[in-house]
Amino acid sequence: MEQWQLRAAFAGRLSRMYGREVPAYTTLVDVSREVNEDVLGARGAAAERLGSIGRVTAERHGAIRVGTPGELRQVGRIFGALGMRPVGFYDLRDTATSALPVVSTAFRPVDEDELARNPFRVFTSLLTVSDPRFFDADLRARLTAFLAGRELFGPELLALADRAEAERELPDAEAERFLGLAVAAFELSAEPIDRDWYAALERVSAVAADIGGVRSTHLNHLTPRVLDIDELYRRMTARGVEMIDTIQGPPRWTGPDVLLRQTSFRALAEPRALRAPDGSVTRGALRVRFGEVEARGIALTREGRALHDRLLALVDERSAGRPADVRGDVARAVWSEHLPPTEHELAARGLGFFTYHAVADRPADGSRPPADLDDLLAAGWLRAEPIVYEDFLPRSAAGIFQSNLSDTGSRHGDREGSAYDADRLSAVMDREVADPFTLYERQRDRSLDRIPRALRPEGVS
Repeated sequence: MEQWQLRAAFAGRLSRMYGREVPAYTTLVDVSREVNEDVLGARGAAAERLGSIGRVTAERHGAIRVGTPGELRQVGRIFGALGMRPVGFYDLRDTATSALPVVSTAFRPVDEDELARNPFRVFTSLLTVSDPRFFDADLRARLTAFLAGRELFGPELLALADRAEAERELPDAEAERFLGLAVAAFELSAEPIDRDWYAALERVSAVAADIGGVRSTHLNHLTPRVLDIDELYRRMTARGVEMIDTIQGPPRWTGPDVLLRQTSFRALAEPRALRAPDGSVTRGALRVRFGEVEARGIALTREGRALHDRLLALVDERSAGRPADVRGDVARAVWSEHLPPTEHELAARGLGFFTYHAVADRPADGSRPPADLDDLLAAGWLRAEPIVYEDFLPRSAAGIFQSNLSDTGSRHGDREGSAYDADRLSAVMDREVADPFTLYERQRDRSLDRIPRALRPEGVS
């Protein structure tokens, strides 16, 4: 099995496993499929502007959380076996009112053909144990000792992962063994949880307890992709599934879809075994896992992303002191006021990422192609195909996490936080954390490099 086949098989098995563990996730997948089929029927080919219906329906992203740099390094080896590289750095510690002591990256394919084959991605968060805003010296020492005493991924799994990454494939028998071990590593454990230890971490952050209060890791959520997230939200609510209050990310508006919109059903109370100090085991419930869904739009350039962030600040400013239910109207007004209403203008202003392709059936009138990219597009010499945003938004990720927490936890804002960035994560994993903008730029530039040859008259070399 080649890496992309391993990746596809892993994503499929995770989805089935998570559906058994969290039945509401299966409902989410079913409703997503229904919405996608209806949108395709209503819009036809336009519905596949940002990806074929086959890709969109199969697409998933997962989310996991680990406690130590060593665990993150091991995760990198497992996902490296699947042809997935760490892309982007996300610091969630200051993006929400709730205490979120994590920094994150996302493992995903980076090449166009690999994304087309299977774009599975995993948002991976690392607990910032050294951050004094969340953990005092005593709790930090206890947490460090606890994490040092657990093993999330066994030596056989890691050895198979290293072989798959080095050889870019595995023989069938070894592939089956690898997939079985990898999926099992992210199953919810039935091992009893130390009730008092979990509670001590939960007072800081429910996310910290979910990571450092158990002796295993697990899939935190799994996310299908949908073509109309607003309709999905309505249908899930109509089925009696409790959704979070909002759809995170850009608003629904009449212009091009950009970046990423996300929502989820609320974290469910799941039965867990809890061990008391006297050694007795009782049944309890924890709310840590949920079902997320996403709608993906066009990747924005650095300039486009800066504009997007300024618009979010403007929405915050104009929404301050007003009822929460008017925020969507404010956001739509701001988007309409400042963002280009068409893909063509988004490309012409250098705000969105596109690939460019010569128009093969353009009528020959003997004219020479203009030199300017915008003129080439306007005159019909080129067509622009949007590049799908493959990554995440820190504010939206934090918003999803926060919406599924029942308590805000605690954070000492008067203390200086420990420093984390992409370089630190790269050093920890011995793998470069790729800059997503650079990846999109390369994809765009490769298409532009082909344009001069494509526009030459026949017979001219």
